[in-house]
Formats: sequence, structure tokens, C-alpha cells
Amino acid sequence: MFAFPHSVRIFVAVEPVDMRESFNGLWSAVSERLHEVPKCGAVFCFINKDRTRLKLLYWDGTGVWVSAKRLEEGRFSWPEPSAPQTKLALTPEALTLLVGGVELKRGSLKPW
Repeated sequence: MFAFPHSVRIFVAVEPVDMRESFNGLWSAVSERLHEVPKCGAVFCFINKDRTRLKLLYWDGTGVWVSAKRLEEGRFSWPEPSAPQTKLALTPEALTLLVGGVELKRGSLKPW
């Protein structure tokens, strides 16, 4: 798992995206859907509709990283979208828990 410094901002897109999207598609999603600047140095997290695949987009100052995780069983816990909300801000620790299969609401580990 990646470790991000505490100073890095992390944004989670609450609406699912098409996981066929790569660098350019996710870059556009950050600008158009999340209303953020992709080069701001934040980590942007995206999930698919089934919540079995996760992608992270990160600008490190010299280029863009896209990282992906596919679950072999189970589903990621993911925030439910609400009308005006397109993104949530998380701490690096919360992202680690989310990616590791911990249910953030209850603090319980997923059975998978």
C-alpha cells in the first residue's frame, strides 16, 4: 500500500466512474466532476459502479500516477452520494482503512 504524508489532501469521488478511464479520462473527471485542479498535488480516488475496482490519480510534480486495485471478492465500503456533494475529503489514514477493507462508519473489518 502507498503511504502519503499527512499534508497530502485526499479527495474521494462519491459517484462511480467508468474504470476504462485512464490518465486523460480521470484528469477530466477531476476538473469537470470534482471541480478541482489535478495539478494541485492531491490524491483523487475513484470507484466503479460495483465497488470492486478503485483507481487513484496523483500528480507528483513531474508527472501523473494512476494506481489501480481490483478486489477478488467483496466490495469496497464507499460513501453514498448526496445531491450537492461530488467529493469527500479524507485523511491519509482514512484512505488506508478504506482501501484495506475497513468499514469507516462502524470501524469493522470486512469479512473478505
